Amino acid sequence: IRFDSWSDMKAAFRDRYCNPEALTVREIEKPSPRENEILVRVHATTVNRTDCAVLTARPFIMRFFTGLFKPKFAIPGTDFAGEVVAVGQDVTKFAVGDRLFGFKDDGLPTQAEYLAVAEDRAIARIPAKIDYHTAAASLEAAHYAYNFLNKVKLAAGQDVLVNGASGGIGSAMLQFLKHFGVRVTAVCNTKNVALIQKLGADTVIDYQKEDFTQIKDKFDFVFDAVGKSTFRKCKPLLKDKGIYISSELGPKAQNPFLALLTPLFGGKKVIFPLPVDIPRSIKFISDLLETGEFKPVIERTYPLDKIAEAYAYVMTGEKTGNVLIGVRS
Repeated sequence: IRFDSWSDMKAAFRDRYCNPEALTVREIEKPSPRENEILVRVHATTVNRTDCAVLTARPFIMRFFTGLFKPKFAIPGTDFAGEVVAVGQDVTKFAVGDRLFGFKDDGLPTQAEYLAVAEDRAIARIPAKIDYHTAAASLEAAHYAYNFLNKVKLAAGQDVLVNGASGGIGSAMLQFLKHFGVRVTAVCNTKNVALIQKLGADTVIDYQKEDFTQIKDKFDFVFDAVGKSTFRKCKPLLKDKGIYISSELGPKAQNPFLALLTPLFGGKKVIFPLPVDIPRSIKFISDLLETGEFKPVIERTYPLDKIAEAYAYVMTGEKTGNVLIGVRS
């Protein structure tokens, strides 16, 4: 095992569920890897919608995964990109010097200078030409985007509408859909129209100028990547066997129930995209990073000392693409 000469590190810290203003950055003891763990020097991480749920325990159901009364990790986070600086004696998959990225959607203490993590977690080597910032921004949102697509049968020439195409999930989803050769109508705000056109959308609807639910076009799939619409509003947009998928439970938590009920009637239906199999997602993402078919959108980068500001911004719901924490320049 190789260790650096100092024993402390900077880390975001909270000892209870809290809002961003209660999140601090402090010096704490650097972790040591156990027999089956690797020690990663974190170069970059993101602040994303999952992180906000892990920080605040909202919705309440998050507590069943992150700790009922208090968070299981004092250091928040879910994703990372970094370099292996030490390995436990039983580690066989990775070695010192490996460049890795990884993600765990119920929390991983990644918003720190170092992370000790078991080698059997959802971790992979970063593709050779991909930098740490790009790698970190290619995980959380892209995983959820892929878990829309792998719930349906996509074919070239199909028509798909993506609501929220400029967010982290939506901007990844748009690029993935173009990989499969489908025609994409993307919904975004005025300031991001040019970005969405550059990412390959066939048609762009500016929701600040037009209500996308009132258009006359019909789609095989409507993907709501921000959860701000409903099946009822989007149903007229669907073809006879069309499918609606949302990233959220719905305003009355109806989407899981609709996913059970609507298939019974044989027409338009709802699918609820349970995000499983992170290693499968990372493999798909890595392949598209290597071919250049996917490049995550990064809107802002904050230093670790400004992480509370990053959370506050993400929680406005107005971010474009991903918000990054540059732990190391």
